[in-house]
Amino acid sequence: MSVLDSFRLDGKVAVVTGGNRGLGMAFTRALAEAGARVVIAARDVPRSDRVAGELGVSAVATDVTDASSVAAMLETVAEQHGPIDILINNAGVCFHSPALAVPAEEWRAVWDVNVDGLWNCCRVVGAQMVSRGSGVIVNIGSLSGLVVNRPQMQPAYNASKAAVHQLTKSLAAEWAPYGVRVNALAPGYVKTELAPVDRPEFRRHWIEDAPMQRYAMPDELGPSLVYLASDASSFMTGAVLVVDGGYSLF
Repeated sequence: MSVLDSFRLDGKVAVVTGGNRGLGMAFTRALAEAGARVVIAARDVPRSDRVAGELGVSAVATDVTDASSVAAMLETVAEQHGPIDILINNAGVCFHSPALAVPAEEWRAVWDVNVDGLWNCCRVVGAQMVSRGSGVIVNIGSLSGLVVNRPQMQPAYNASKAAVHQLTKSLAAEWAPYGVRVNALAPGYVKTELAPVDRPEFRRHWIEDAPMQRYAMPDELGPSLVYLASDASSFMTGAVLVVDGGYSLF
């Protein structure tokens, strides 16, 4: 296998949770371009169907916070495409609130999706992978799991992404003997419809403080995602790959 061939995903079945917008959409596009048969798993069915049509992939309605919904997704994908080879746990939510002002329902909403939802997907899909003796899981962590962001306070999100990183390591250690690799991708600031990277109060800290002094575009993260999902990273598990323009260096 040549170096470039090791990045190919031909014949692989990949699922991307929250794959119908922002980084998730970029991940879906990248996996498809690498040859995978990609399925978007998300709650917003009309948006998923529209994006799936644009990218030439499939979509299935999925609520990651509901384990039975995740199990139904697994069954649907298996019937339509075959067993899942690659799982990208991308679905996530974030709110900006200082600790003493975080409502209970906001904390719960973040944890339900970012941690419990990811756990549901890892457990359901991971069980299939372990039984088959192969599979790759990439959890989307964050720079926020490594540093405390400023100027906005977001303790719930920060804690959830730190949990994602540690859960990644735990599952990697447990499932390596079964041929299942589990890694995490930790992006820095990326320009999406939900990230106000150009607003002055955020740009000062998010962009100007970083060594590269710029934000990323979603498609810039696609190659890193393909690396983690492919045989190019065949000897890599339990790692958190940080792609943040050097932000965490300071």
